Amino acid sequence: MNVHDFRIDVPAVVIEDLRDRLRGTRWPDQVEGVGWGQGTEREFLREVVAHWGHNFDWFAVQDRLNHCAQRLVEVSGGLRVHVVHERGEVEGGQPIVLLHGWPSSFVQMLPIMPMLTQPSRYGGSAGDAFDAVALSLPGYGFSDRPTDAGWDLRRIADAVVEVMEALGYTTFAGRGSDLGAGVLQQLALAYPDRLVGLHLSGTNPYLGWVPDDLTPEEQSFVEAAQDWNAREMAYAQEHSSKPQTLAHALNDSPAGLASWVLEKFRAWSDCDGDLRNVYDLDDLLTNLTVYWVTETIGSSMRLYWEAARSTNAAYGRVEVPTGMAMSDKDMFPTPRAWAERSYRLTRWTKLQRGGHFLEWETPEPLAEDIRVFFRELRTARLEG
Repeated sequence: MNVHDFRIDVPAVVIEDLRDRLRGTRWPDQVEGVGWGQGTEREFLREVVAHWGHNFDWFAVQDRLNHCAQRLVEVSGGLRVHVVHERGEVEGGQPIVLLHGWPSSFVQMLPIMPMLTQPSRYGGSAGDAFDAVALSLPGYGFSDRPTDAGWDLRRIADAVVEVMEALGYTTFAGRGSDLGAGVLQQLALAYPDRLVGLHLSGTNPYLGWVPDDLTPEEQSFVEAAQDWNAREMAYAQEHSSKPQTLAHALNDSPAGLASWVLEKFRAWSDCDGDLRNVYDLDDLLTNLTVYWVTETIGSSMRLYWEAARSTNAAYGRVEVPTGMAMSDKDMFPTPRAWAERSYRLTRWTKLQRGGHFLEWETPEPLAEDIRVFFRELRTARLEG
């Protein structure tokens, strides 16, 4: 069997080393009054590092995570993929794979999993229950780090199909954002018969070829994307060109890791400039600690390098029925007309709150939109 039960078991010496490094952080200077204008604000990061090093209880978090049903699934080439696999309250529920992006991890999906698997506890119908699979992308979290080149979005899409088959699902639904949405796009193009539908969110700043028949709303979107790329895209350029250079620093310094990751959470979330308006600090530190103890910051960034050099990516318009839950508080607003150029949209929801990490920021409305979308698809299939 290539499916094995898994429990997180981080050695105490790893956590003590983390705390020692946090306590020994060597702080840079900062221009007076600049705030976040030049990047991560020092005093905020001091607070984070102090809490991480002195108050954050990883082992209590580890115990809570281990209450989830976790598996390691071996795919072609021997790489093991970590999943949290929770079955729905009704036998035979719709299977759904949940895919995160960067700088996130499988823990982003945990808030909505009970809302999908046990909907009757959250004001929904038991008939909408899913079998939910939160999958850690290869090179992220407790999935193995690829040791060979070529693990691009398409190859990961192949692995997702293998994982779902190993868990007993030949067809399934997909939910994702960021790089996870990119994997699902590749899966939908390469294996359309495997997917009953896609549910996506998140602005994509990669424009690629820009058509010459833009609507005024699309033209505004392209201009916003170009402006965002000029101001905010340096991180992705580094990931895509020299990820190993940065990996040496971030794999060695937890304060550096926190600075690199939390600046993106602040910039991409609907938090009015203060992460504490949206997130519990321990949730952010859980995500950071997963990166630290698995030493996956380097392999996670390497996915950008792989995507930029992919030679086997599928291209075309996705014809799998797709629903999108979109927020104008993400990087910048995306018009429906632009999304329809790439996807067969059958549902489009404008969310009033939330940014790039909706499973964390607004789990209840997101879970409800997922349930409604796939219920509509089931009804349409029955009527058809």
